[in-house]
Amino acid sequence: MFSIMASSSSSFFVRCFPLLFFFFFFFFSHVQAVKSPIHPRDVLPLLPRQVSWPILNSLNSAIDLLPAFVGSVSSQNHIVSWKGACFYENTAWMEFHNKSGSEFGGGTLHIKVSKAHSWTCLDLYLFATPYRVTWDYYFLSREHTLEIDKWEDRAEYEYVKNKGISIFLMQAGMLGTLEALWEVFPLFTNTGWGESANLGFLKKHMGASFESRPQPWYTNISVDDIHSGDFLVISKIRGRWGGFETLEKWVTGSYAGHSAVFLKDFEGKLWVGESGHENEKGEDIIAVIPWDEWWDLELNKDDSNPQIALLPLHPDVRAKFNETAAWEYALSMAGKPYGYHNMLFSWIDTIDGNYPPPLDAHLVASAMTVWSKMQPEYAANLWNEALNKRLGTKGLDLSDILVEIEKHGSSFDQLLTIPEQDDWLYSDGKSTSCIAFVLEMYKEAGLFDPIADLIQVTEFTIKDVYTLRFFENNSSRLPKWCNDADNVKLPYCQILGKYRMELPGFNSMDPYPHMNERCPSKPPKYSRPPNC
Repeated sequence: MFSIMASSSSSFFVRCFPLLFFFFFFFFSHVQAVKSPIHPRDVLPLLPRQVSWPILNSLNSAIDLLPAFVGSVSSQNHIVSWKGACFYENTAWMEFHNKSGSEFGGGTLHIKVSKAHSWTCLDLYLFATPYRVTWDYYFLSREHTLEIDKWEDRAEYEYVKNKGISIFLMQAGMLGTLEALWEVFPLFTNTGWGESANLGFLKKHMGASFESRPQPWYTNISVDDIHSGDFLVISKIRGRWGGFETLEKWVTGSYAGHSAVFLKDFEGKLWVGESGHENEKGEDIIAVIPWDEWWDLELNKDDSNPQIALLPLHPDVRAKFNETAAWEYALSMAGKPYGYHNMLFSWIDTIDGNYPPPLDAHLVASAMTVWSKMQPEYAANLWNEALNKRLGTKGLDLSDILVEIEKHGSSFDQLLTIPEQDDWLYSDGKSTSCIAFVLEMYKEAGLFDPIADLIQVTEFTIKDVYTLRFFENNSSRLPKWCNDADNVKLPYCQILGKYRMELPGFNSMDPYPHMNERCPSKPPKYSRPPNC
């Protein structure tokens, strides 16, 4: 209804806006004597939605939601300077005091902002220590203050005194941040809009193509052609999991977001082993379920519009696959919870080579701090236990971990890069994400011999697995039904999905000791040095 009503009233603006926009841009960018009263971007929301949003979409993206770390301040003598989104000259320093009369006192963060690019802009900031996160915005060109009445305890006082308060800039400003939210929100909606948003994000930030396949978009596979150890890669593109996988793909460079593995029993019945299967209680667990049940779920009940490819093992690799050991491992893990503990750490291998700008370890620490305050029980599951293992401690929460790191003379970014160990036991047992579950099975089945003891599979992402030289490399040996209806013959079998699945680097890398423990993964090229 809105679009019908607005279309006639905005037709003038639709036709004339390009001229109006360039007029504003030319006029205000050439006024040198005085500060521009407004900036072209600042007036876009005042225009009709059909006009403003497409332009804003070209100016901002979901990445602009990520705050940029500009520095930490710990004293009056430690002054940090930076350029903001609105104010181009900014400085900050820290003053300790005890106005509250508390045991450890408090402090005042001073921020001086100047040289705004227009009279209508403002800058948004986040301020963080391991014990608190707060925010503020600045509209006027002057000195501003952020008051902290008292420190939580001695640990926070010592931390700020030595390391300072971290300052983060919402680099897109108020308008850009709102527009970035507009791009992120649909990623998680279970609608056609959400699907288009996910595809658009991956095309824009990863260079994915998503070419349409001819119908039918599913394959009637023959169970006789499937063998134990054959690999399934899944890409979900709408809804809750679609949005999560889109962000996972972006930071890791994987063109799939989930995985599973085939198993056949001694009677020839086909099963699927999967970490991340949702049970009746809504819990994500490790499960071994009949193929027919799993396939029906993906075909008829999974509303994330999954795209699925089958990667058969190479005959020489299949000959090494110890089916008995694989089954023993799978059954020993069935019913255990999904491996949230180490999910984050398969991505982060380096101090600064895995973070898409402006993401960095400072922002990760601050995000963890916020989440730990909001959901402390989930924080323990997602990272506290894993960080304690890397630090050689037990039971510390995030605040204590960050303080303990300083005592060890290390840093948080270094702690994040310590490789996960496959034999680490967490409070709920071994922790295996979807891909770690598959690879642990491969490890137990002998596929990494003779270097299995030098491989930590919990350091692998999904991309790291489909690039292993484990899979069929002769298209003539693929099943006859493989890609039968597609006019493009992939080197693997896509069995479900409207869009053709691309797996860059497929089947190209032999395993080597300490594989994927020190690999960068920055988009959009995701370049990695040899033997990292």
